[in-house]
Amino acid sequence: MILVTVGTQLPFDRLVKAVDTFAKDLTRPVLAQIGKGSYTPQNMKWIKNIEPADFDSVFRDATVIVSHAGIGTVLTAKRFGKPIILVPRQASLGEHRNDHQLATVGQLAGRPGIYVAHSDEDLKNYLLDDLDSPSREDPSEVGRASLVNYLKGYLATV
Repeated sequence: MILVTVGTQLPFDRLVKAVDTFAKDLTRPVLAQIGKGSYTPQNMKWIKNIEPADFDSVFRDATVIVSHAGIGTVLTAKRFGKPIILVPRQASLGEHRNDHQLATVGQLAGRPGIYVAHSDEDLKNYLLDDLDSPSREDPSEVGRASLVNYLKGYLATV
């Protein structure tokens, strides 16, 4: 399943409309969390909001995530090892107060499992592709394990 999520704070009808336009051409079903948007999808299942208790389950069932460039969603995709396609909100289109999401994707582009769609065509091409997932290994866990081993060794010599 493809999960589209726009967050809960602001509508993002441009993203929802784009995916809905070509959802019927996709081989996987699509579920869209449309938040406060006013556009009603015609070609995919949708809900206003995913209940917090159901969020992990829905994320786990997804094969790819499509999202605004919200860092919480990026981190959740990494935690579950899911590829994520980011479509940044743009202030010039009235989608946000500023262009921090453009700055966010500028920093994240090219990282394993993260794909940035700057156009509807980019988005469609990514959805038709077999995207690589990010590594589920958390670099902080590697560092933590290294520190623990060092401290154990040090304490053994004291």
